[in-house]
Amino acid sequence: MPPTSLSRGCRSMRLCAGLMIFATLFVPPALAAGASVRTNEAYIDDVLRQPDFDIHSIDEVFDHVFSTLADEVKVYPTENYFYFKFLHGGVPYAGNFRLDIADRDQGVIHFAYFTENNPFTEQQISDHRAYTTEFGVSVERKDALTYAITRQGRTVTFRLNDLRHVKPTAGQIGTGETYLGPVFDESGVQMFLMWNPALKLFLYVLDESLPTEEYFQSSASSRIRIGLRTSFAYYRDRYRERWILAGVRAAETEVNSYFDGPFDQLPDNFIEGDTLRDALLAMSPDVEGKIDRLGNSEDLTGRMLVDPYILYETEDDLQQFDQCAAAALDERAYYPCFATGQTK
Repeated sequence: MPPTSLSRGCRSMRLCAGLMIFATLFVPPALAAGASVRTNEAYIDDVLRQPDFDIHSIDEVFDHVFSTLADEVKVYPTENYFYFKFLHGGVPYAGNFRLDIADRDQGVIHFAYFTENNPFTEQQISDHRAYTTEFGVSVERKDALTYAITRQGRTVTFRLNDLRHVKPTAGQIGTGETYLGPVFDESGVQMFLMWNPALKLFLYVLDESLPTEEYFQSSASSRIRIGLRTSFAYYRDRYRERWILAGVRAAETEVNSYFDGPFDQLPDNFIEGDTLRDALLAMSPDVEGKIDRLGNSEDLTGRMLVDPYILYETEDDLQQFDQCAAAALDERAYYPCFATGQTK
């Protein structure tokens, strides 16, 4: 299994392994007024540019990416990954810096890069290192969600996403549910992670206070809407005013894109005590003694998944939710309809 700083791309409730290639063409230093524009000219210039560093040297790749960062960057995803993407000799690469909650206060920043996944070839390069002062990188904690990273005399401040005050309304919490924390997905979508101990199921509920896309009405059901940008499918709850994440496009998971679902962006910085661990053990008691409070394996090389939604290929796949809901006479029978994708 690869180190936990590398995104896990497998889809099972097992302690999992694999790389994910969440990446951006570039990361602006701050949100500018209006929409940023990336031209085809700039893309082709990158394709034609002659490499000036050794792609097989993780130190040189680290230095190249680090040199392009602004003096201050914002880490949006809640598992604390700062994603990037670049071209080298016409080959697309992706990767991330990660300030893992498990060891960032011990002076560690994880760095990974790899050839971008595609349906036709296997990854040709994949490398990771936990950088510390031993490798010429210092990590200084400024406060709970701010870290200064210094390399060769240059410092970049990483600000983790502060969602401490993000809470669902009373009407968005179901009967018997526990709110575990806010999820900010690398797609830019914000959700609430819910756990129902009586039914032993998780749900992702859309946080509509932060609109990030438009939707279209699904042909599969009058209660389903699908994001025009993400293709996330949401079901309108029968019992309360909220939208439940019901499906993610299977094609996005195959290439580990931004839109492969929130299973890998749990609210690490905001989980209280053992609430997540207790939920995972209630659903999978066989992992007792094998996971920490965030669901990581003992050696931090894998993590249990929270993925109650289905992976759909066509809208017809989403019809199952109406069929299940129609047969449900009460809430106890209704909500398990939306956790059919949960792997164990």
